[in-house]
Amino acid sequence: MSTTTVPPGTRGDVEGGIGRTVDRPDGTPKVSGGFAFSSDLHHDRMLWGKALRSPHPHARIRSIDTSKAAAMPGVHCVLTADDVPGNPNHGLEHTDQPVFAADVVRFHGEAIAAVAAEHPEQALRAIRAIEVDYEILEPLTDPEAALDADPIHPDGNLFRHLPLRHGDPDATGEVSVEGTYEVGMQDQAFLGPESGMAIPTEDGGVELLISTQWLHVDHGQVAACLDLPPEKVHLALAGVGGAFGAREDVSLQVHVCLLALATGRPVKIQYSREESFHGHVHRHPARMWFRHTATADGDLVKLEARLLLDGGAYASTSPAVLANAVCFAGGPYVFPNAVVDGWAVRTNNPPCGAMRGFGVVQACFGHESQMDKLADALGMDPVELRLRNAMKPGDPLLTGQIITGTAPVREVIEACIAHPLPGEPGPDDPLMTLPGGAGLTAERRDVRRGTGIAVSIKNLMYSEGFDDFSTARCRLELSPDGQPVATVQCAAAEVGQGFVTLAQQIARSELHVERVLLGPADTSIGSAGSTSASRQTWMSGGAVQIACRAVREELLARAAGREGEPLAGSRRVRFDLRGSDVVDLDSGATFPVVDLLAEGPIDLTREHHHAPTDPLDADGQGNAHVSFAFAAHRAVVDVDPELGLVRVVQIATGQDVGKALNPRAVTGQLEGGIAQGLGLAVMEEIVVDDGRVRNPSFTDYLIPTALDVAPVVATLIEQPEPGAPFGAKGVGEPPTISSTPAIVSAIRAATGRDLTRVPVRPQDICL
Repeated sequence: MSTTTVPPGTRGDVEGGIGRTVDRPDGTPKVSGGFAFSSDLHHDRMLWGKALRSPHPHARIRSIDTSKAAAMPGVHCVLTADDVPGNPNHGLEHTDQPVFAADVVRFHGEAIAAVAAEHPEQALRAIRAIEVDYEILEPLTDPEAALDADPIHPDGNLFRHLPLRHGDPDATGEVSVEGTYEVGMQDQAFLGPESGMAIPTEDGGVELLISTQWLHVDHGQVAACLDLPPEKVHLALAGVGGAFGAREDVSLQVHVCLLALATGRPVKIQYSREESFHGHVHRHPARMWFRHTATADGDLVKLEARLLLDGGAYASTSPAVLANAVCFAGGPYVFPNAVVDGWAVRTNNPPCGAMRGFGVVQACFGHESQMDKLADALGMDPVELRLRNAMKPGDPLLTGQIITGTAPVREVIEACIAHPLPGEPGPDDPLMTLPGGAGLTAERRDVRRGTGIAVSIKNLMYSEGFDDFSTARCRLELSPDGQPVATVQCAAAEVGQGFVTLAQQIARSELHVERVLLGPADTSIGSAGSTSASRQTWMSGGAVQIACRAVREELLARAAGREGEPLAGSRRVRFDLRGSDVVDLDSGATFPVVDLLAEGPIDLTREHHHAPTDPLDADGQGNAHVSFAFAAHRAVVDVDPELGLVRVVQIATGQDVGKALNPRAVTGQLEGGIAQGLGLAVMEEIVVDDGRVRNPSFTDYLIPTALDVAPVVATLIEQPEPGAPFGAKGVGEPPTISSTPAIVSAIRAATGRDLTRVPVRPQDICL
């Protein structure tokens, strides 16, 4: 159950256009079971692929014997590192991860070989028949030790060290608090495990149908590993069951293509849930130390912090995740001075990379815990301390960058705390409302209630000089019944965030045409970048917008040509949705659309780039980011301190959205993000023991159910962002970031415990 307050004036002026709540085109098929996810892919000549994975976190491979597996009934091929024709390594930003481990395995679950067979059970028996002789090595699992340990990879153990120096490093104040905090490893836990199908093509290439977040970066890695020219490799988006960062990296893409090319038949790979835990990256575990210094009146003076992220065996996005953690280590507050150091290191733990919040989740838990601790030391209300130091436009970040866009930090805090608190629990409340729920273990007299608040800042789009862009195509033509229809094509991966709805809304608003179709998301069109970094609304939404505007201008040009005089680009074009279908120009002249489109369809492609950013300098200073979004969360929890049980009663939030392009979709993003933040706060953690994952299943890795997720009350703060399409900001990540520390703050308030680690475990409360 949720309640969302949307500011007046949000509704757009076009039915089904920007500002309207519009149904998802894939919504009904998904909830009714008719949507085809990548796991539903099928071909009548299809073989099944399966990978052999290392049972050790660190070992030397002495030999691999595949002869027994290759001779088994139904098995068509067995591949190892020797069978990779091109680049033996891949990687999202650094090509440091082998397609198949050849000499050394560096994490529990690393791929060593792959087979293709007629039936998945035959493939499973075949990989079990592969004999690997390992020399077991001592795993490097402590990220602190990794800084000085012998390298476990030719590229070394340090992914990045980022120092940040801002203002006067020797500045002092009257009040100082410090603390050490930890964040556990979290899984993205998406609905559909990794799956895909590769189909050989007649020209010696391959077509890959894949659930991914970035078709074009997959395309480049796959083509390089296959040693094929890019034009012989075609990728198309298959139905994606969630992503949250884990589908940015290559998992099965190269394996399934190699098997298809080796056998000459379509091959499908579908991970089990256990294999999914081993086959993709996770949220970085973090160890963090903070010291906050302030005046006696509560003005922040200096931030000192040391952040250590465990990147696991391979780089993935660790350098960029670290940059976010360091840049936003102070949160959405003004610090005149800062000394921050961050490290991301390589270990023999599972690889870590992108997950919703991208480094800011870890930092936010630290800085918001510190703000509560500082408020206590000052004898000040925690909300008052945050409001006193809240950023506003014109303020500098820790990197020295000045906020030139909107920064409604005060507004999101005030909107958050303005929501009414839930009623106090009573003796007649249903037993299911107690901590522990159906377990019926807690008693009302033992339950304590606590309230906590947290606030966050998140950068939007990519940073540090990355040339971020997206490509979109718009085609306007007459349908067989003589009506104008627009087709929009963009390679943006729809992973549940709703871009398929947004693209149609933008086209309707720009062209005033009711009928909008979506072309396939594939590599036949230019890159749309990754569905990550809260960027697709701005980047691909912007690409669709300018492509549609280019089509509109072409219509104006055609109409102007009939009059014999040019018309300025500011002239209006409108498709009347009531059926007259005319182009309405400022001059008063009108022309039937059917006549203008009789000359032929208008088909134009455009790229959208955001304003450039700069790399950080040696002191971590520079204009490294494009824009920022802010959110505040207030949590109310009930706790049974004797049993260590927690029930989240309510989450209130105020979120900076720029402009709500589809208010219901925004609400869905808030609810989903808060659920993941709740999971990290009290239940979700991949347990890694001496490099081995101990809970690779939803039996032992717990995620919130509908009964765990609290009612959400939300207010959307609309302050259109300069330079953003329609003034809109991405909304997907902030709900996850500050919901976690808000919940932990509330548990602290209920128990008096100094909780310094998430997820909070029952023993952390009871002991």
